[in-house]
Amino acid sequence: MRYLDRNGLFLPVRPLLGPSPHEIVWRAPDSARVLSILQNPAYAGAYVYGRRQKDPSRCRPGPLTGTVKVAIADWAVCLHAAHPGYISWEEFMANQGRLADNVFRYEAGHAGVPRKGAALLQGIPICGRCGRRMSTRYTGPNADYPVYRCRSDRDQQGSVLCQEVRALAVDALVERVVLDALVPDQIEIALAAAGQLEQESRQLERQWALRVERARYEAERARHQYDAVEPENRLVARSLERAWEEKLRVVEAVEQQHARWRAQEPLLIGPAERAGLQALGENLPRIWNAATTSAADRKRILRFVIREVVLDQKRTRGQVWLKIVWQTGATSEHHVQRRVHTYRNYIDIDRLRQRIVELNAEHKMDAEIAAILNQEGFVAARGCAFKGENVWVLRTRWGIPTVKINGVDKNPMRWPDGSFSIQGAAAELGVTPQTIFDYLARGLLAGRQLAKGQPWQIELSDKQIGQLRKRVRRTKRSKKKAS
Repeated sequence: MRYLDRNGLFLPVRPLLGPSPHEIVWRAPDSARVLSILQNPAYAGAYVYGRRQKDPSRCRPGPLTGTVKVAIADWAVCLHAAHPGYISWEEFMANQGRLADNVFRYEAGHAGVPRKGAALLQGIPICGRCGRRMSTRYTGPNADYPVYRCRSDRDQQGSVLCQEVRALAVDALVERVVLDALVPDQIEIALAAAGQLEQESRQLERQWALRVERARYEAERARHQYDAVEPENRLVARSLERAWEEKLRVVEAVEQQHARWRAQEPLLIGPAERAGLQALGENLPRIWNAATTSAADRKRILRFVIREVVLDQKRTRGQVWLKIVWQTGATSEHHVQRRVHTYRNYIDIDRLRQRIVELNAEHKMDAEIAAILNQEGFVAARGCAFKGENVWVLRTRWGIPTVKINGVDKNPMRWPDGSFSIQGAAAELGVTPQTIFDYLARGLLAGRQLAKGQPWQIELSDKQIGQLRKRVRRTKRSKKKAS
């Protein structure tokens, strides 16, 4: 409908009311009329009878009640090639299948039309556990986290959901696979697009030519009627002349519209346009990621090459197993790490533990270990990057001690370079270790750490030790007097 309206093409309508014969009226297209043409078997050159029948259970008082559609296989009469058709019967049946599939009915196995949501596989994921089609829902405060769910068991039996698969990681993998698969065919895609545009231009030109020819025929017919009238029939001649003038104005208007259309839509694609299409075809990822490409456009591109995707996140611990069924009938299997709530379900927990032990033995702190794990491709349980806090939690759970600058032994009173530890400074000044931490926080002592979490190395000169000891004695004496 939008295509016809955009190109100024009208549809014929034969009024059913009024005296016969009914003249054909050309009107602007609407969705109901376009749909009736696509569903009419006469469009494919077939004569049929029995497309609708009465259903007694649905009959109610009033006209045209209780009428239901009958499946194509149950039509009483269906004669193929009864007259010339616009399309073949095979194409007509393919169109009926596509129209039926456009309806969102997951229980019937219909994928539905691509929608504007972010879920790339909307309509085509299949549950790998029960084989039924999965639905799509959106979670999160802004509904920006799509989830594929198999809800048939819950809807039909009242049991728990078969499975729920978070969509973002799966969509990212499928997107990479599709773009990689289309790399060898990018130039062919561009050339096919150019050929399709040229074919559409030629079809539109033919439609406009038929429209101009029809307007000229109507004007010529009106002229013949005017010429055939007797001169003494002045009233009839005047009305026929007026009708002739109206037809001539219609011809002029249609020819002007045709000229404007030809100025905007050239029949052939020029070298510059063809080169631009080929450049776009050679860089398909740029088209895919362009801001002007909507989510529905990406889904349409995806469905040209992928028929369905089978998902199962319970087959392997910490993974989503998926099988892509391509439109050619070929299949490919893939795995993607999924987000889990606990490290007990982590995909490769043994290798992660071994790596943390190795890095900890190399005197790496938690933040350094997290950075290295991220560089090596590890992902935290919740699907995000590792942080120092994640490493600390895992070390505590697995009993991996913090590696100190002196190994795993207790801190000495003084370090080899002459600096004091917390315990050594406390003993030297005659205070508690907590007081030393307080002095460090207040700037009364200067110390350093190789990294956060490592032991302190405190510099204390003889002069500073004497001053702090006097401070301690004054503090103790004042407290004693106050008591």
